[in-house]
This record gives sequence, structure tokens and C-alpha cells, in this order.
Amino acid sequence: MTAPALWASDPERSNGRLHREQNGTARGPRDAFQRDRDRVIHSISFRRLRHKTQVFMAPDGDHFRVRLTHSLEVAQIGRTIARALGLNEDLTEAICLAHDIGHPPFGHAGEAALKDALRGAGGFDHNGHTLRVLTAIERPYPRWNGLNLTWETLEGLAKHNGPQRRPGWALAEADAAFPLALGTWPSLEAQVAAIADDIAYDNHDIDDGLRAGLLSLDQLLAVPTVARNWAAARARFADVADARLMGELVRGQIGEMVTDLLDETRARIAAAGVESADEVRATPHALAAFSPAMREEERDLKRFMYANLYHHPRQLAAADAAHAVVAGLFAAYRADAALLPEGWRAELPVGEPERGRHVADFIAGMTDRYAVARYREVVGAIDLPEGF
Repeated sequence: MTAPALWASDPERSNGRLHREQNGTARGPRDAFQRDRDRVIHSISFRRLRHKTQVFMAPDGDHFRVRLTHSLEVAQIGRTIARALGLNEDLTEAICLAHDIGHPPFGHAGEAALKDALRGAGGFDHNGHTLRVLTAIERPYPRWNGLNLTWETLEGLAKHNGPQRRPGWALAEADAAFPLALGTWPSLEAQVAAIADDIAYDNHDIDDGLRAGLLSLDQLLAVPTVARNWAAARARFADVADARLMGELVRGQIGEMVTDLLDETRARIAAAGVESADEVRATPHALAAFSPAMREEERDLKRFMYANLYHHPRQLAAADAAHAVVAGLFAAYRADAALLPEGWRAELPVGEPERGRHVADFIAGMTDRYAVARYREVVGAIDLPEGF
């Protein structure tokens, strides 16, 4: 086993947990970051990701990705990068697995609906809600709310996309209870998790888009990085049908991005001269990054995917329907608290903005199919687009 790098996070030097835990209970030979990863995997919120939108809403096809499979793919890519850089793989994996736990049903369409519903109560964002779920809403332990994750895991989830100098209310509440140094860059493990997320959805969404018939190979070949990797795959397998090369294309692109990331990140670490995780946090810029050339190619790919997949007319129709479901649920529960399940009704705050946020917490935890079922129960019939 490779010795950890100087700049890796060390579970023996963790800043600890918000709530002190009893040490006398046998939990197996796991360190603090391993326990965090396992707590995420065993959580109810993580299990619900299997029925939450990644690209396609409530997909009929068994082969399309959902939030759960996406999170597993991010963890695989993140773990590979972390191992190559000598980082802590368990912390990286914990952040990767948990990074989307705060997503409401129907992905960004559901998030937009909750943001609109809470416009006068601070709004809604899935990253802040991830911290809220993990520190307050999940309740598997008898003496405190939340999973009681380590500071490093919570910090990584709060800041994996960079410093948070203007946090929303949910993230600000989590930070007030357990200060996470929101104004600095996070650990390299968290930075790797963020880029692993980009690598995963940049490439795996191509696979899903082709499978759904919303993208074509001819369209994709207009993107330089796709054209280059397709030519390389075709050169290696000249006698293979196009359909059999799609997996090779995706693997090639992921490999190219990971290799570029490793080279650029090693160069940045050397240039910064960091020798500890704390020194990583003190740097004024990200250390884990693509090279300038790859960063521009990755942006080109994202622009293509937004124009041709995420904003495809079929996708926009589904997003409109999803927005209507979430908005309708919020209005119904907000108007009549008796419609809430007993446990949620019993804890409903009296005043605002807490009351509206509590309703949003309930809706945000729903899966796609549960949200549709509850809409039909408490609001009424809804005509959903074909394939929804």
C-alpha cells in the first residue's frame, strides 16, 4: 500500500465530530473517515437516490442512470484519482457518495421549483440541503440529529466547488453549529470529488443520451474531444460496428480527463510547495484542476450537452411537468398541514420562515415516483409527458 502524501487528510488528525461519541462500543476496525463513508451508505437518504433523477425523470428504462448510480460512478473515479495522488481514499469516497444527497425529486427542475417556493424564505439549493440532511434531518442515532460526520467530510461537502463566501441559509445554519471555514479552499480530497463529479456526468450522460435517442454520433463528432477519442477508438477497432464502440469512446474520454487532471494537479502541488492538508486549505486557488486546454475542451463538451441533451425539447417538457408537481405539492402542504404525514406534521414550526422550510424539507426528500403519487393524492390528476 502506497504511503499517504504529505498533503493528504489524516483521520488521526481530524478536527473531530460535533457530538462526542462513546468509545466503548465495538464498531469494527475502521478509522473516522471510513465510518463517515459507511454512515452515508447506510443512510435512508442515500438509498432514496435510486429513484431520483440524474438526467431523465422517473425513467422507464432500467439502464438509465439515476442519482444513486451516478454517485457510485463519481466515487469510483474519485477513488482512483485519490489513490494516484496519495490522498485519503475513504474521505474522497465519502464526499463523492454524499455530494448529491440534497437533491430533491426531478433534479434541477425540482430544485428550481423549491427555490421559487422559498423565494421569500431564503430560497433552496441542493448543496446547502445536503448539509441540512446530514446534520439535522437524518436521525439514526438516539442522542443527536444527523449522521455526526467528521469536520473534514462536512467541510468537503460544503466547499467541494470552492470557497463559500456567501452561503445560503441552510449552509449558514450548518456552519453556525459546526464552523467549517467556508471562506477557504477545502482539502484535496474534496477538490478531487468535485472534478470526479464533472468527469462522470460529462461522459456518462453521453451514454444515456445516445441510449435515449436524444443524441446521435454525428452530432457528437462536432465536439473536438469526442471526435479525437472516437478516431482513436475506431483506429484500435477498425472492424467493429459503431454501436459496439460507444463504451470505448466514453472510457477513452474519462481516461484522457483523469490523466490530464493528475498531471496538472501534480504540477500545481509542486509549484505551491504544500506539505500538509492545512497548507492546501491556505492556498488562494484550487490545486486539483484540468490543464487550461482540457478545461476549455470540457467546457465545450458541457455547452454541447446543454444545447443538445439537457435543453432538448423532450427534456424541457419533462422539466415543466416536474416543476408543476413540486410547486403543486408545496402549495398543497403549505395550505393544509393536515395533509403532511403525522411525524412531519408533529414537528411543523409555527412561524416563518421555518414553517415553509419544513415543508420543503419533506418534499426534498421525496423520490420522483413518490412525488408523483403524492401529487395525485393531495392535488389531483396530472398529464405527464410520454416516458416520464
